[in-house]
Amino acid sequence: MTPYGPVLRHRAVRRLLPGFAASALGDGMSAVAVSWLALELAPVGNRGMWVALAVTAYTFPGAVGTFVFARLLRHRSGAQLVTWDATLRAVTLGAIPVAAALGMLPLGLYVALLAVSSLLHSWGSSGMYTLLAEELPERDHVAGNALLSMLAQVGVLAGPLLAGLVIGRYGASWVLAADAASFAVLAVACRGLGGSRSSPAPGGGKAGFRVLLTDRRLLGLAGLTFCFYALYGPVEVGLPILVSDVQHAPATVLAWYFTAFGGGAVAGGLLAGWLRDWPAGPVVAGIVTGVGAAFLPLGWGVPVVAAAACMGVAGFVYAPYNAITLAVFQRSAPPEALAPVLAARRTLLIVSGPVGVGAGGVLVSAYGVEPAFLVTGCGTLLLGLVTAGVVATSRRRAPSKVT
Repeated sequence: MTPYGPVLRHRAVRRLLPGFAASALGDGMSAVAVSWLALELAPVGNRGMWVALAVTAYTFPGAVGTFVFARLLRHRSGAQLVTWDATLRAVTLGAIPVAAALGMLPLGLYVALLAVSSLLHSWGSSGMYTLLAEELPERDHVAGNALLSMLAQVGVLAGPLLAGLVIGRYGASWVLAADAASFAVLAVACRGLGGSRSSPAPGGGKAGFRVLLTDRRLLGLAGLTFCFYALYGPVEVGLPILVSDVQHAPATVLAWYFTAFGGGAVAGGLLAGWLRDWPAGPVVAGIVTGVGAAFLPLGWGVPVVAAAACMGVAGFVYAPYNAITLAVFQRSAPPEALAPVLAARRTLLIVSGPVGVGAGGVLVSAYGVEPAFLVTGCGTLLLGLVTAGVVATSRRRAPSKVT
């Protein structure tokens, strides 16, 4: 029997999934529109700075919100966290096209609205998986996580294409209007689900990090995830330069690379549900090692078709990672501290992105694209092998405990 059947038959999940799918599509569209609207508004001489500010504002304040709003949110249920985050996003992102239509959208206001929209996003993301942990039995956590991950990847695949069509006809601000509407749908879908958590985790914004520091397994997994995601930075920076400066190819080739990765991730996400009974440690180590091996050929100057195939394989192997590692958090963290712990994890991931992209920019500028890809491939491969060694050692020391 498919592992997804019990999840899809669950009333709360059936109600949640359409709202999450809508918001995932909206986020996929905004991945293009946020930077494009900044280009439309910015003066020619400072476009790069304003695009960077807009993209950063759409994500990074969520790390600040983990601490600033902890006292208010740490005792809320998963459904409440998702509802609050989705409502804030719907209102603030919806204000952008309204201001643009009225001719009252200076760049400073645009960046400020993006920043406010992301303040609760670490809590909203943690709330989504806290909600699954509250509603589903432990055996179904991986399958539930995998469904959300697959919907997110579908949004990444379809969103940019749809955004391009809307931008070409109506302008970038209308894409943000659609994103705001998608979050309104998610907020409505989550209303009434779950209940208030009666035993809040003590310690405010530090509660989640305190749990991580006292649980060696969760701390190690959080550190592994931070490094794994940061090592992708050189690929994110280098692919556009590879296409334009090395391969002298059109932008459609870059689109094919990302499409290959996203398509592989959607297909690989389906596999995650069948891995729920496998020991998490060896599977996670294998995923990291496999992704490193898939990225290595990009540093060898392989042809376009082979490079696209490598991206597809990397996406396929990577796909179960999020579902499996989140399930470890869901079953290992104390229930009253799960939302703060997942918010702390999300904060680390928000930070890992700029760290990886910044390091990737330095590597590409100093050594070139292909050496930077070799750093990603070799570094990720080494990270996976070290993880495998740590897992094997811990399993020998505690053979009766599943690692």
